[in-house]
Amino acid sequence: MANMIRQGYTPTHPGEVLKDEIEYRKISQKQLAEQMGISYKILNDILNGRRVLTTATAMMFEAALDVPADSLMRLQLKYNMYVASKDKTLIERLAQIRKYAALL
Repeated sequence: MANMIRQGYTPTHPGEVLKDEIEYRKISQKQLAEQMGISYKILNDILNGRRVLTTATAMMFEAALDVPADSLMRLQLKYNMYVASKDKTLIERLAQIRKYAALL
């Protein structure tokens, strides 16, 4: 797989960065969820890497914590690419696509 991403490290889910930030600021997750107008469960899932960060939630975090939304989205993109690169079904599918593309 010559086109696979080789990073040499496991990318960080943006939730980890955000979780560290709110712990450093001593803000409770419940308080932040209320401030942002999202449920505690959604916030907790993002902070624990169980839910992807959307553009809208990244912008909400920027408004609430002054953490740049574009930086958070870049972290999410790198994390998504890493997760996808570990998906065996996707890797097999990509190999088939490359095989057919070589015939064109």
